[in-house]
Amino acid sequence: MKKVYVFSFIFLSLVFLAFAGCSIIKLPYTVVKGGVKTSIWVLKGTYELTAGTTKIAYKIGKFSFNVMRAPLDWPLINNDIETIDSLPVKEAIRLGRVKASPYTVKGKRYYPMSVKEAQNYKEVGIASWYGNETLKQKGGFMTANGEAFNPRGLTAAHKYLPLPTNVKVTNLENHRSIIVRVNDRGPFPSRNNPNSGRRIIDLSMGAAKRLGFYDKGTAKVKVEVIRLKRG
Repeated sequence: MKKVYVFSFIFLSLVFLAFAGCSIIKLPYTVVKGGVKTSIWVLKGTYELTAGTTKIAYKIGKFSFNVMRAPLDWPLINNDIETIDSLPVKEAIRLGRVKASPYTVKGKRYYPMSVKEAQNYKEVGIASWYGNETLKQKGGFMTANGEAFNPRGLTAAHKYLPLPTNVKVTNLENHRSIIVRVNDRGPFPSRNNPNSGRRIIDLSMGAAKRLGFYDKGTAKVKVEVIRLKRG
């Protein structure tokens, strides 16, 4: 049996190369839905990482992802994050020490899963969405792993999954499913709603619309990590 790799592990390797200023790299890949033998996602395509600029484009089924590295002077979309891997957030991002590194928010330390632990992750809970405020402000915003935040994209924040990781999210109230890229941290308790920290995932505005709970604000969902098997 061939060894199964998590999608995000390959992504991380490619991003490290891009940050080092490599020329264009193309990699064929296939995707396998984790935990369900009868349903397989198959994908043929490439990542493209160019010197000087990091841009990654890929597609899983009908879901497209365009990833851009954010300039380091952009503010974090979640500015409650105080440190990552015991370093200032921007320094940890610059050094590539984010993926599964512990981090602090308002004095509380969070310990993400390892890549191996995340392979079989599946959880049911409440999802919320965020990012609408970025449409009203000038300039761009950075996620916790240094990507440009796109409120209309298919992305998400999670407290414990390695960054980045692709997951399937199913709205259990209407049975709609999408695939999103987890590239940020959250959701965390807020002053106005301390219970918000119990939510298991914070989706982008675009993802919430696709799942049909944009107007409602929250929904009960199932979150499953997607695995990747190299072809």
